[in-house]
Amino acid sequence: MITKNTHPRWEKRPQGSNWGEFGPDDQLGRVNLLQAEQVLKGVKEVTAGRTFCLSLPLNLPGGNALNPRRYPPRLAPTQLKKDHYINFPLATHHPGLLDVISDDEVVLSLQYSSQWDSLAHVGALFDADNDGHAERCYYNGYQAESDIQRLDSPDAHSCASHAARLGIENMAVHGMQGRGVLVDLTRVFGHKRTIIGYTELMHALSELDVSIEVGDMLVLRTGFAEAILQMDGFPDIEQLKQTGAVLDGSDEMLLQWISDSGISAICADNYAVENADRALAPTDCCKLPLHHHCLFKLGLPLAELWYLKPLADWLHANHRSRFLLTAPPLRLPGAIGSPVTPIATV
Repeated sequence: MITKNTHPRWEKRPQGSNWGEFGPDDQLGRVNLLQAEQVLKGVKEVTAGRTFCLSLPLNLPGGNALNPRRYPPRLAPTQLKKDHYINFPLATHHPGLLDVISDDEVVLSLQYSSQWDSLAHVGALFDADNDGHAERCYYNGYQAESDIQRLDSPDAHSCASHAARLGIENMAVHGMQGRGVLVDLTRVFGHKRTIIGYTELMHALSELDVSIEVGDMLVLRTGFAEAILQMDGFPDIEQLKQTGAVLDGSDEMLLQWISDSGISAICADNYAVENADRALAPTDCCKLPLHHHCLFKLGLPLAELWYLKPLADWLHANHRSRFLLTAPPLRLPGAIGSPVTPIATV
């Protein structure tokens, strides 16, 4: 049943969504559950004082084979007139100075490596204003063009983008910190490609003796990022298609569990979190049904390509699954995704 509501941007919301439940102008979705109580729960998990970096090197996976639209970061010195500021002696312009300056800039695909998806990343065609015509919209009824903007240049040869609503800076300002709970799918299912639906996830939770509570950030180790790291910048796509667990976004019971569990985010070490390689059936309405359910319906952010092995090994050796997770994205206004250097503290 589609919920009807008098609302500034929508008259009806998608079935199973939580649009409006955090307020008519909410831009955080389930991130709203990361409040002081969750931070304190995470802090209580810190007993050893050890930290783990959960990011891959941001120049991995390497090349653009995983996604032809995304390229590795390109570093270059900043420039002023004809001067390139790398190993630059200030004495060139000010005789007698001893300073040597290096200063750089980067061209970076924001979702190339370890990353967060903002809620502006995936929307859908949906008749939110109930006029009989589907329009492009995003979580909480925010609209394409007016809220998620493509800004064409006058010469039509280039364009800019700007998420005036739902941009990644909302997550940065709120602070992505709370209790993380690791589910080590690799320890249960091995490193081969395994499709994880509700039944498989429940089996893993039972096998690992992991419990998840409202507000927790669910962290999934699949082994995919470990394979990326071993490939050292030259990803073997065919091998990667056979590597690591992926969630089955077509499993309605799994999607319902995500809704009912009250988790605030899903963070994984694989690409896309869900099975992006599945063949589309004639009845499918979404290429990425998990993204549709999480980002579009629930406002539940997804993180990809994190590196989890050292943390997973430590937690296993110490019979634990919970930790303090600190993972703010860049405070880059209008951005749709962001690289991230998550830190787990145990």
